[in-house]
Amino acid sequence: MADLKPPRLDGGERETLLALLDYQRESLIRKLAGLDGASARLSPVDSGTSLLWLIVHLTRAEVTWVSDRFAGLDIDVPDDGVAVDLAPADAIDRYRQGSRFADRVILGAASLDEPCRRPDAPAPVNLRWVVMHLLEETARHAGHADILREWLDGQTGR
Repeated sequence: MADLKPPRLDGGERETLLALLDYQRESLIRKLAGLDGASARLSPVDSGTSLLWLIVHLTRAEVTWVSDRFAGLDIDVPDDGVAVDLAPADAIDRYRQGSRFADRVILGAASLDEPCRRPDAPAPVNLRWVVMHLLEETARHAGHADILREWLDGQTGR
């Protein structure tokens, strides 16, 4: 797997955060490249963390934080269980759709200082925090994906 380097740009805060978030999203997606459903479900740890679960979990995270908590949309938040018939390609499609919607909401907001409409954290958070949280959460799980893919078949690279 060829290594994908992070983007280098001289843009504004929102543009930079979204570029880095998208880089982490794609790094995670690349870890599922060429895998069948059975391989994508394999886990070497008791928690059951697998490549397929990671992408389903991050789909939920983006919908929860951007659509539900920030935008306050009345939507069904997907759970992060992996259905037995879920194909990696379908999970990737759902993740990309959710990510594109999240990006539109983030880009359409008046400011990164805009507060969440449904704050359910102990302290209120704003859109800046939401985007940075998604960036750190996605990067964290992309790192997990690096290890899982190397464990599966020796493939490395971002």
